[in-house]
Amino acid sequence: MPSGRPRHRRLVIVTTNPGKVREFRAALRGLPVDLHTVRRPYHEIQADTLEEVASFGVQELAGDLRGDFFVEDSGLFIDSVRGFPGVYSAYVMKTVGVEGTLRLLRGSDDRRATFASVIGLSFAGETRLFRGECHGTIARAARGHGGFGFDPIFVARGAKRTFAEMPVEEKLRYSHRGKAAALLHTFLERRLAGARLRR
Repeated sequence: MPSGRPRHRRLVIVTTNPGKVREFRAALRGLPVDLHTVRRPYHEIQADTLEEVASFGVQELAGDLRGDFFVEDSGLFIDSVRGFPGVYSAYVMKTVGVEGTLRLLRGSDDRRATFASVIGLSFAGETRLFRGECHGTIARAARGHGGFGFDPIFVARGAKRTFAEMPVEEKLRYSHRGKAAALLHTFLERRLAGARLRR
């Protein structure tokens, strides 16, 4: 006899970042999906928007990966330097890092910034994009040992701690990635529920 438990659908996240995997596992908890990781490099093109980067990644990977998968691209947009590093955030993190970014803002009182995340999902052969944003400020100094990337210097609006000082669940309530993942969660919940009803 059927157990009544929903069948789990395989879903792949393509990333080499274990921090992203931890956050998505927490964000998608409760869905009837088995989240797998594929550490496969793909080209992150230098484009004007995160949406273009994520879309290109999905298109490139679609020829090699079977089933449902997603990629995520994020960027830190700092107001006083015209949105830099933005889509170049990964490169800036690798080259000058957190300390170099803080030096860029030395003496500046305008610390406003926005973190943005775009998830590119390939689901049943369709491509979907989900964007999340978090407004906040750049701290005067790095704080905390959790998270990754620019987390030690970003303080979300309404928070007092940097992302690196927050546990994963708290960070997801504020963060750009948490907001994008919530949209992904809602989409998957509806589509998977519809698939169960059609059986």
